[in-house]
Amino acid sequence: MIAVLGPTASGKSALAQELALAFGGEVVSADSMQVYKGMDIGTGKLKPSEMRVVHHGIDLCDPDTSYSAALYQTYARTCFQEIDARQKRSVLCGGTNLYVRAALDDYDFPRGEQVDNAIRAHYMRLAEEKGADALWDLLAQKDPQSAALIHPNNVRRVVRAFEMLEENTSYAHVHAHLHEIAQVVPAVFLGLAVEPACLNARIDKRIEAMIEEGLLDEVALLLKQGFREAITAPQAIGYKEIVRFIDGEITLDEACEEMKVATHRYAKRQRSWLRSDARITWLNADSGDIETLFSQAGALLATMESEMS
Repeated sequence: MIAVLGPTASGKSALAQELALAFGGEVVSADSMQVYKGMDIGTGKLKPSEMRVVHHGIDLCDPDTSYSAALYQTYARTCFQEIDARQKRSVLCGGTNLYVRAALDDYDFPRGEQVDNAIRAHYMRLAEEKGADALWDLLAQKDPQSAALIHPNNVRRVVRAFEMLEENTSYAHVHAHLHEIAQVVPAVFLGLAVEPACLNARIDKRIEAMIEEGLLDEVALLLKQGFREAITAPQAIGYKEIVRFIDGEITLDEACEEMKVATHRYAKRQRSWLRSDARITWLNADSGDIETLFSQAGALLATMESEMS
């Protein structure tokens, strides 16, 4: 299979679809935010009219549903098997690096990563009763190394750290040994490299386009449907800022600027993670031209297949 990786706004979705078309495949999205229904514009989902091949991993659950890399691992591998059975090729489109690793590598997630878990329910109730800061303080007492790696507002990850403790491991231990985990799903890794200033300019343009395409209406509808807590979570970039605008806390220009800064930082973290993975063969994606990118990828894949035959 082919894994297309890169930071946000690097062109992954377009290239993944072109490769799926060329090789007779289907795209499996590995984006932790695109799994949520109704969060479309802000997560950069392709519109149904733009999908020229079958796409998986999109609109799997409501925004207030707890979803995890462990659940995604099972889902993605089922997709791979079913696509294989149709004698097609899987093209994994990586937006969330942990989801990519979960799908392709030998991650053995603690049981607490699953849904319907009493430990998770207990700590989620604790967060609701005493607040996110109090929950994080409790983690800092029990597991200071893990707490140091997690933002206090990221309740889901703090709860996950407690679940791991119940399984006699820790978030810090797993985090430190991520790159020692073996690969179990055969794949070719293609990375899209974009010069940081160029990428930031693309991010800014994309955010401005999201506003024009109706992000404000999308956020307002999600609020009306009762998903405020979900879309104001730390990882919901583009949503929590618009909520602040709707609530009258900041202007629309300020919301846009906050979105841009947060996305620049997120892209930087993505690049750092990807640079540490020696399996990735990098393509120059500075031009943003999909035909040029596809030509590079096609030539590289042809060479690789020739060498393996």
